[in-house]
Amino acid sequence: MELFNYIEMEIKMINASDTWQIRHEIMWPDQPFEFVQLEEDNAGFHFGVFDEEKLVSIVSCFIDGKEMQFRKLATLEEYQGRGIASSLLKHILKFAKDKNVQKVWCNARSNKKSFYEKIGLLDTQKTFTKAGQEFTIMEINL
Repeated sequence: MELFNYIEMEIKMINASDTWQIRHEIMWPDQPFEFVQLEEDNAGFHFGVFDEEKLVSIVSCFIDGKEMQFRKLATLEEYQGRGIASSLLKHILKFAKDKNVQKVWCNARSNKKSFYEKIGLLDTQKTFTKAGQEFTIMEINL
């Protein structure tokens, strides 16, 4: 159990389908619901932060050899700004180390770059656009 601004919350492994509602609501509300359901979801590890029984933040991790990509990090709007996503990221970095992963990376929305830099990820300067959103690839060596 971790303490988030005096609220006791818990990080647990969850099913891929448990992530879809928050992914859709926070990241891609203008896209059809199916847009947030990834083909590779069944091959991933999915984590959620719970405020009592309520799922408030999610992330999905995909390991390929010695690398892990995390995708779809999202926190419900009313829970943002409390350090929840930062704690979730630190949790998955420890998870990656435990799995002997050497590099963790993500496709970060360009407007969220500074958030990832605070956790220690570096901007690779490789950028692209998807569904009207600008992204930059960020990574950290463990």
